[in-house]
Amino acid sequence: ALFIDLTVSVSPGPWGRCMGSECGPGGSQSRAVWCAHSEGWTTLHTNCDQAERPENQQSCFHVCDWHKDLYDWQLGAWNQCVPVSMRSTGVIQRPAVCLHGEEGIQTREVGCVQKADGVPAEDVAICEYFEPKPRLEQACLIPCPRDCVVSQFTPWTSCSKTCGTGLQNRVRFVLAPPMFGGSACPNLTEFQTCQPGPCAGPESLYSLRVGSWGPCSVPLPRTARQAPTLSQGKAVAVPRRLRKGREGKEGKEVKERVRERVRERARVRGRGRVKDPETKELIKNKRNRNRQNRQGGKFWDLQVGYQTREVTFTLIIYMTYQACVLTKDCEVSDWTDWSPCSKDCYELNGPMGEHTRTRRVHLLPVGGGAECPELEEKEPCTPQGEGVPPCIVNCVICMLYSEFPHEMITKLPVDGDLCLSPPPNTTQLCHIPCPVECDLSSWSAWGPCTFENCLDTAAKKGFKLRKRRVINEPTGGTGSCPHLVEAIPCDEPSCYDWLLVKLEECIPDNERECGPGTQIPQVQCVNSDGEYVDRQLCRDAILPMPVVCEVPCPKDCVLSPWASWSLCSHTCSGKNTEGRQMRARSVLAYSAGEGGVQCPNSIALQEVRSCNDHPCTVYHWQTGPWGQCIEDTSVPPVNSTAAGARAGVGVRGGDSSCSVGMQTRKVICVRVNVGQVPPKKCPESIRPETVRPCLLPCKRDCSVTSYSDWSACPATCKEGGNTKRKQNRKRIIIQLPANGGQDCPEVLTQERDCEAPSVCLGYRWKTHKWRRCQLVPWSVRQDSPGAVETCGPGLQARAVSCWKQDGGQADMGACLKFASSMPSLTQLCQLPCQDDCQLTAWSKFSSCTQDCVGVKTRKRMLVGKSKKRDQCKNNQVYPLSEIQYCPCNKYNAQPVGNWSDCILPEGGRVEGQLAMKIQGDIKECGQGYRYQAMVCYDQDNRLVETSRCNSHGYIEEACIIPCPSDCKLSEWSNWSRCSKSCGSGVKVRSKWLREKPYNGGRPCPKLDHVNQVYEVVPCLSDCGQYVWVAEPWSVWKVSNVDLKENCGEGVQTRKVRCMQNTMDGPSDSVEDYLCDPEEMPLGARDSQLPCPEDCVLSDWGAWSRCSLPCNKISTRERTAYLIRQPGEGKLCPNTTETEPCSLNSNCYHYSYNITDWSTCQLSERAVCGSGIKTRMLDCVRSDGKSVDLKFCEQLGLDRKWQMNASCVVECPVNCQLSDWSPWSECTQTCGLAGKLWRRRTMLQVPQGDGRPCPLQREQWKPCPVRPCYQWRYSPWSECKSEGARCGEGLRFRNVSCFVSDGSGQEEGSLVDDEMCGNLEPSVDGAKRVTLEEPCTSPCPGDCYLTDWTVWSPCQLSCVSGDDLGFGSVQVRSRAVLAQEPENLLQCPEQEWEARPCTEGQCYEYTWMTGAWRSSSRLVWCQRSDGLNVTGGCPMTAQPVADRSCDPACNKPRSFCTEAGVCGCEERYTEVMTSDGLLDQCTVIPVLEIPTAGDNRADVKTIRAVSPTQPSNSLPGRAGRSWFLQPFGPDGKLKTWVYGVAAGAFVLLVFIVSMTFLACKKPKKPQRRQMYNNRLKPLTLAYDGDADM
Repeated sequence: ALFIDLTVSVSPGPWGRCMGSECGPGGSQSRAVWCAHSEGWTTLHTNCDQAERPENQQSCFHVCDWHKDLYDWQLGAWNQCVPVSMRSTGVIQRPAVCLHGEEGIQTREVGCVQKADGVPAEDVAICEYFEPKPRLEQACLIPCPRDCVVSQFTPWTSCSKTCGTGLQNRVRFVLAPPMFGGSACPNLTEFQTCQPGPCAGPESLYSLRVGSWGPCSVPLPRTARQAPTLSQGKAVAVPRRLRKGREGKEGKEVKERVRERVRERARVRGRGRVKDPETKELIKNKRNRNRQNRQGGKFWDLQVGYQTREVTFTLIIYMTYQACVLTKDCEVSDWTDWSPCSKDCYELNGPMGEHTRTRRVHLLPVGGGAECPELEEKEPCTPQGEGVPPCIVNCVICMLYSEFPHEMITKLPVDGDLCLSPPPNTTQLCHIPCPVECDLSSWSAWGPCTFENCLDTAAKKGFKLRKRRVINEPTGGTGSCPHLVEAIPCDEPSCYDWLLVKLEECIPDNERECGPGTQIPQVQCVNSDGEYVDRQLCRDAILPMPVVCEVPCPKDCVLSPWASWSLCSHTCSGKNTEGRQMRARSVLAYSAGEGGVQCPNSIALQEVRSCNDHPCTVYHWQTGPWGQCIEDTSVPPVNSTAAGARAGVGVRGGDSSCSVGMQTRKVICVRVNVGQVPPKKCPESIRPETVRPCLLPCKRDCSVTSYSDWSACPATCKEGGNTKRKQNRKRIIIQLPANGGQDCPEVLTQERDCEAPSVCLGYRWKTHKWRRCQLVPWSVRQDSPGAVETCGPGLQARAVSCWKQDGGQADMGACLKFASSMPSLTQLCQLPCQDDCQLTAWSKFSSCTQDCVGVKTRKRMLVGKSKKRDQCKNNQVYPLSEIQYCPCNKYNAQPVGNWSDCILPEGGRVEGQLAMKIQGDIKECGQGYRYQAMVCYDQDNRLVETSRCNSHGYIEEACIIPCPSDCKLSEWSNWSRCSKSCGSGVKVRSKWLREKPYNGGRPCPKLDHVNQVYEVVPCLSDCGQYVWVAEPWSVWKVSNVDLKENCGEGVQTRKVRCMQNTMDGPSDSVEDYLCDPEEMPLGARDSQLPCPEDCVLSDWGAWSRCSLPCNKISTRERTAYLIRQPGEGKLCPNTTETEPCSLNSNCYHYSYNITDWSTCQLSERAVCGSGIKTRMLDCVRSDGKSVDLKFCEQLGLDRKWQMNASCVVECPVNCQLSDWSPWSECTQTCGLAGKLWRRRTMLQVPQGDGRPCPLQREQWKPCPVRPCYQWRYSPWSECKSEGARCGEGLRFRNVSCFVSDGSGQEEGSLVDDEMCGNLEPSVDGAKRVTLEEPCTSPCPGDCYLTDWTVWSPCQLSCVSGDDLGFGSVQVRSRAVLAQEPENLLQCPEQEWEARPCTEGQCYEYTWMTGAWRSSSRLVWCQRSDGLNVTGGCPMTAQPVADRSCDPACNKPRSFCTEAGVCGCEERYTEVMTSDGLLDQCTVIPVLEIPTAGDNRADVKTIRAVSPTQPSNSLPGRAGRSWFLQPFGPDGKLKTWVYGVAAGAFVLLVFIVSMTFLACKKPKKPQRRQMYNNRLKPLTLAYDGDADM
């Protein structure tokens, strides 16, 4: 049987990437599958069950890049927040006490779908290929349940009845609604019965009650005429009342008699008014004609009906009537077809077009019908169908114009919104190369006298030249460098001469061994530059002759060879100066006296010769600057590239049609220290050129774009504005003129008046005259008591039409869309009856002639028969005039709000460091102005326009913005000398701090502890710049004198000086420390002065070099040559001396040493930018000493290092800000708190040590204060039921104009309505103004709801003052009021409603407790603003309100104490049982002690049981009391009694002792002791206190 190891299992790896040759479903992907042991290691496949092996390959969807446009993630909505505990256990486990809420998790559905139709994709991996899968879960917070919070109850109302059994109510209102599963609101009303007294008889609850109006219905058809409609102009009269009985027998009989009378009258009228058919047709046509001619009649159908209501009087029910308008909804036409798309081209990612459709109004709503729906719809669209052209977008240039060649630009500017890409930067950092100064080498030595032109030697005129070279080429080329060659006229010039290389050995004449002889010179032909040339060229030069010399014989005087000639004492010769050179030699051995040649005297040991005998007249050519490149007419125009090549000048790409020009400069001959001289004084051969070719730059004309399209005329306009609107267009400069090109046009913008009319095309409603007041049909109201056919209440209508503001009539839809709300079409009216007084409407008030003391009046008049009736002439009832005092207009102005920021005058700029204006470098300091708003009040402290106070709205005050001061450092000090005189070292220079930065100035670089900043650069000192120069040895001073021979041991000395080495040789003496002390020659030497006939040798020559590498086997040697042969019998010493080569003693290895990179070195005037960093190469000896580079160079060591590299020093870039934006619109349209803002943005971030950005990026100043006018409702009036005490009625309110300061902290003040004349008639944002509404006056006995409370303050969901982020809410409620106990079951439900709000505040709820009273105390919940509430406080933390003892305290005068044991009330003491329980409370015997100020005695007792219990003093008692109780509850003495007894005993002993001591006779004092005590000094330990 096959054994399967259960410890192994098949493990698949992740699927690999989908591969395929084509995009789409045809791909395939694979994965690895292996057999793994449970411990983690892999094993053979055969060890796993092959039946369970998963597939290792599957088909997949091969994703390509273009699938990104087809597929995308579809995100579902987040599901409900589920507690974390429920996800693990499945059961919601709420915490016992919730403080901050419970953590939860929300999930959502995420799928990969096709963008076009939302169909799920074949594979989720398609979307994952482009973007990771969005998260499926997120954390959420489940807030703690919030219980409903209600206020405390109001006081009880009065009893609902004056006798019998009634009800009293008290209510409370909702402060916070229940949220997040909190407890529901409790009952808002509590009832209790009341019985004022027994009723003597039946109580009348009401005398008159009205019901609600029924639906509007059309009168019954009558045979004489059609039912009148207001659109036909028929008057309808409505009866005010119609008595109607109950549905009893008597009521039915009354109703039947009324109906019979109505039918009878209808028959009579019908018989009397029968018309023939022709007359009826004429009347019908006339009515139709009138209906068609009526304004707006076709837009509504006003049909009058009537509605009834019941009026109950005791037990009798009457029916009253009222005219009404049948409700008609708005009727509109069908939608028109969609208009063509506003965009007529196709653009893939561009903005879409728009098309619209409309519908018209057929009938306007009347009688409260449904309002008209929207009359226009808009939708985005793209043009459809074949042949739609693509949009041409090349008219939009979304780049900088500087990026385009100017000849390519034929575009015109467009609106920046058309460029979808982000705008390019308009500023960038640039680098200005610093000018490089010309750096020159030192002058060379004067050359030989040579012809000016060696090919022309006939002139006999010669010059000596010296030269220098340019080390660092300056900006602009070498033409700006000083002269490089100086010349001196000389005589006897020659172009070629013999150079004495050396003199050969002195050979005695006549082949003798010693005596006079000659030295043959070795010569070489050289030119004027010192270069070896062919010897034939020197055929005309004088060949140096052999030099006479002498080989000393053994007895002759021996002299040393001549030393080298010294430097010439002067560089030239004049009248007072002459150049001299000197050389010397010394005596090496004296002669024997007889037979030998004697030594010369000391003068003969020195020689002097003239040098630099040329006059001190130095000439050189001086050049002026190159002139402007001008056109060379001799050269025809050529291609710019060829021209540039010919001129040797680079051509900038893009230039064309350029020509070769020429530049000239002035060249003069100058004598040093004199000035200009004739040109012949200077050598013509080295004369600089005066003309050179140049590339004449192309003329570059100014290039501008075409004009843009004219800007659109404003689509909207302000009403009443007469200012002409303008439109403009512009063009942009692309290329500025250069090199004499055509200038730019002066006009870049054009402006013209708009062709559109300046008057706004607005719409307004036009109301027509009210028509005749129409009464309810007489047929309906004729049976009502007191009804009169020609008078009473009625209804009248008017027409309303839509007109343009400029006078033409318009469609109704335009006014519905653009105008204010439509005026009412109907109103109630009253046709006066025969006995009524009729008056005209009030006239307008007359104008005031004088403020404060004048009056204004208005009048009205009696009309018709009312003029003759006496009751109408009663001025108390019908006043005909009214008088009002004229307002007393007194105004006072006062400042309001804070001072604005300090604002500098507009347009101020400062100049930068380089005296140039830099964009964004705005003036930041100096004198400015700050502003404070002014407010104007009238005599009633109402806000008015500031112009009333003769103020422009501001107080202006000068202010100062301190200027930033940059860090100021001194100039750089001079560079120190190089730290090493040989090889690489460093040199240092420094700056010191002069002034610290303040007010945001440029910061200082990093300074050291002494406020200095250093710059250290490497330097390389030439090891040969300072050399030791030794003078010739002095005459021997023989210490052991042989007077006869003048020889023996002696000493020679010489001066050794450190001198600066130049190209001409050592020149000036310097300090000895600058020369290498190891190389210093000896200044004295001890030696043997040779005697006559001794061998005389020369000084030792230099040591030969040791062979490398150094080892002890190799040696070095030095030699001397024989000067005088020895006499007979005498020998010469060795002429060669050797010594072994020892490392670091006389043999050295050499190697290169590279230093670190220096800091970035800039040109002399530069402070930042591109520079060069260098490093130095040293030749270092094996003992560590730096030596001249020639030692390493002679060895041919490899120099692989790069010595220079480019580098950049970051420039200190100042912060660059944009210009201030224009001042914004005022943040508020009115009020005190409005502000104008302007802002600026950062164009360039500061870098390095640049000046930082100012902190102030935005500024504000106050707006001129404007009063805030708004329409407000007055409070609702009481519900009026037309004379009835209760029932259905109306309540009214007015809308009035109020003025406020916009802060919301004050109610505002009432002003004349004309102040709000320019405002839309809306209240609190609602355009529909409601001035009346139906209401119900509850009748006695009814159960009803109170009015809605005001909205509660806005409240946040908070924990410990922190907002949980669930928004704010406010609530209002209605409570139930009941008046009859029997009607409680019929009461409606209480109501509350909540709404979200903004700017809420956090409230905390805390349990509060009162003092214990007996075994209970008050416990209540209090809100953090001090309001006592019910709900809100956690019930788990509610303090105990009642306490109990076990066993219960049921003894008389007992109560349960805080300790949980029974105690006795005031004035009673406890008597306890043996087991510690209270047995009884007994009265405490009272001891009265008189107190001062009271004739009576206060009872003073002390409580023993509970001394902390507060005592309640009886009213009227003046004293205080406490109780003494020595016995405890068990009848034994209390502990304090023993304590008092012990204290009394101690006090008694003390008194006895003191009495004994006072009565005892004193002893006489000892005098000696007193004397000693008196003489004893007083010793004080002084502790340093100044008071001692």
